[in-house]
Amino acid sequence: MKNKESALVLHSGGQDSTTCLFWALRNFKEVRTLCITYGQRHSLEVEVAQQIAREAGVPFQTLDASVISRLADNSLTNPEIAMDAEKPEGSYPNTFVPGRNLFFLTFAAVIARTYGIRNIVTGVSQADYSGYPDCRDTFIRSCNTTLNLAMDEQFIIHTPLMWLTKAETWALADELGVFDIVRNKTLTCYNGIIAEGCGHCPACKLRNAGLKEYLEIRNCK
Repeated sequence: MKNKESALVLHSGGQDSTTCLFWALRNFKEVRTLCITYGQRHSLEVEVAQQIAREAGVPFQTLDASVISRLADNSLTNPEIAMDAEKPEGSYPNTFVPGRNLFFLTFAAVIARTYGIRNIVTGVSQADYSGYPDCRDTFIRSCNTTLNLAMDEQFIIHTPLMWLTKAETWALADELGVFDIVRNKTLTCYNGIIAEGCGHCPACKLRNAGLKEYLEIRNCK
């Protein structure tokens, strides 16, 4: 049975946020999506997110937060910086955008409050992440408390993928009946190529390795 409350999903058009969108549709009566632009390399992300939201039949909203790209250099917002192929030892990959999820969740909470929404859904994962500190469960719980104190609200930040590997995330998409949509219509690739992507960037390697693992499991059943 669906929760009678509504939810706001942070939706980038990628594998994780799209899976979370359909998870939210299964669990909440009403769902809205929010796509935040932050000066990322590829505006195609927004088009993909909007098309998926249209297919899902949910309201789609964009928010320009391009100021984020002017605060610190990283390879996701500065095309002149060569992207790290692997996470550097003892450091963060240069695809790390400092403060991104903190900004995103703050903006989402303000918008959710405007619509009387208490539930915010985001696709971060600690079990299978690329070294980003703002994907950790401790950060999400801390942020949740801070937002509630800052706005005197009772938001609940949902992270359906927090403890899932990429293979398990594919399994969830399959369980939700949207495996083909996630596989063929989402944009995870840092180089802006839909579906299986370029195959070389860190996001593609993680996504495709998880897909291969899940398909091997599924084919053995």
